[in-house]
Amino acid sequence: MTVTTITDAQLAPKDYSSDQEVRWCPGCGDYAILKAVQKACAELGLVRERTVFVSGIGCAARFPYYMSTYGFHTVHGRAPAIATGIKLANPELDVWVMTGDGDGLSIGGNHMLHVLRRNVDLQIILFNNEIYGLTKGQYSPTSRRGTRSPSTPLGSIEYPVSACGFALGAGARFVARSVDTMQAHLVATLKRSHAHRGASFVEILQNCVVFNDAVFDHITGKEVAADAQILVEHGKPLLFGKNKEKALRLKPGKLELEIVPTDSDALIHDETNRPLAQLLAALEPPFPAAMGVLYCNPAASYEQEVYAQAGGSKGTGELDALLNSERTWEVTS
Repeated sequence: MTVTTITDAQLAPKDYSSDQEVRWCPGCGDYAILKAVQKACAELGLVRERTVFVSGIGCAARFPYYMSTYGFHTVHGRAPAIATGIKLANPELDVWVMTGDGDGLSIGGNHMLHVLRRNVDLQIILFNNEIYGLTKGQYSPTSRRGTRSPSTPLGSIEYPVSACGFALGAGARFVARSVDTMQAHLVATLKRSHAHRGASFVEILQNCVVFNDAVFDHITGKEVAADAQILVEHGKPLLFGKNKEKALRLKPGKLELEIVPTDSDALIHDETNRPLAQLLAALEPPFPAAMGVLYCNPAASYEQEVYAQAGGSKGTGELDALLNSERTWEVTS
């Protein structure tokens, strides 16, 4: 009998797939995201025994079951907190957080804010379908004004949260956006996210075929995509249109973008520029939706600084001495 040993460098996307039956609705965009993540893992040659997927509650939260890695299906909105604990306990682990717009930006908004500002070295992947899918179609923090749902039968009167805008406002050092059906772009974006040391945040526009079908068709439809999307790349001009005949530039004297012909002075994308990233994240029709890495400006990650501090003068000494230091008192009968 011949035994073939497969190294992690030789793993194919199927080798990151578990033996669990995938239980998402037929046609759900989550299938495409799962495929893209498994492909990215294979191309990166991730060691399965050192890879962990952490999720909260929602359709996206079933993700760990379908990966042949370690995983935790945790509590609603708390995946960032649990992932932080995992990374601090063992910084050598490769930790991913899989969340949705409801899980990550509603009940989990507080945890999401703090994991981003702390810059914990996690890949945070947010599935945005602008609806609560698991609980049968209620409006979510990213649902647009006018969205009719069981919880907003007359249409939502709330202004939606911008997922990328939220991440930038929270101090994230890496923010990107892609689409479930743009497989090549999505895989490349996930690989960029993984290469970043610190908290990386990737918003994926994902179709919910049952409760919010075609919500992104005005961006992703084949007949409109060229004019409705702009693929941003660091150091390259911000061009879009079927023949790249349109460009974005800053209005003279204003921190505001405008659409101009390509032969004008097109703005060059600088992914280290946070104000530019905020402008791109906020684009709405008639402007195109920005796709790609909006912002990337690395800094020391949280767990790096925690371990560096623990190894310095502040981290020496005994626990008993620490507990009985400074303002302590003894209660006697």
